[in-house]
Amino acid sequence: MKIKHKERHRWTPDFPVIPQLLATSFGAGFLPLAPGTWGALVGILVWLPFYIFCSPYVILIATSALVIFFTVAGGYASDIAEEYWDTDPVEACVDETAGQLLSLLPMWFVHWQQGWWMILVSLALFRFFDIFKPLGIRSMEKLPGSAGMMADDLLAGIYTLIIVMTMNYFIFL
Repeated sequence: MKIKHKERHRWTPDFPVIPQLLATSFGAGFLPLAPGTWGALVGILVWLPFYIFCSPYVILIATSALVIFFTVAGGYASDIAEEYWDTDPVEACVDETAGQLLSLLPMWFVHWQQGWWMILVSLALFRFFDIFKPLGIRSMEKLPGSAGMMADDLLAGIYTLIIVMTMNYFIFL
C-alpha cells in the first residue's frame, strides 16, 4: 500500500484563530511527523486530569462531554480548514482527538493505577484502526466535508472502544 503524502500547511494568518486552533487540536497538527498521533495524544492529555482526579461518574460525564465538544466544534473547525487549506488536511487532527476520546469511554470504571496500560492499548488500537482503516472505516471518508473527516475516526474510536471494553470485562471483572 503506497502512502500518499499531502502538502503540509503552516499557521495561516487569514484563517480565524479559534477555528484554526480547534482544527489543529491546539496546534498539535503543526508538529512534525504523524499529526494524527499528536492529535490522539492531545485527546489523552485533555482527558487525563479527569481520569486521575475525579470519581468514575465524573470521568464518564467528562469524557462524554469532551467527545461531543471535540466532535461538534471539530467538525465546524474542519469545515473552515477545508476552505483555507485543502480537503481533509493533515494538520486538521481534531478528528483524531475526538476518536481517541471516544475510545477512552470504557476507562471510567478502571482505577487509574491499574489503567495505564489500557490507555496505551487504547492509543495503539485507535492508531491502528485510523491508519489502516479496516472494517468499513475507509468508506466513512467518502462522506462530504467534515462529516467524512470526523466519521472515519469516530468509527475507529468505536472499534477501539469495543475491544477495550471486552478487555476490561475479562481482566477487571
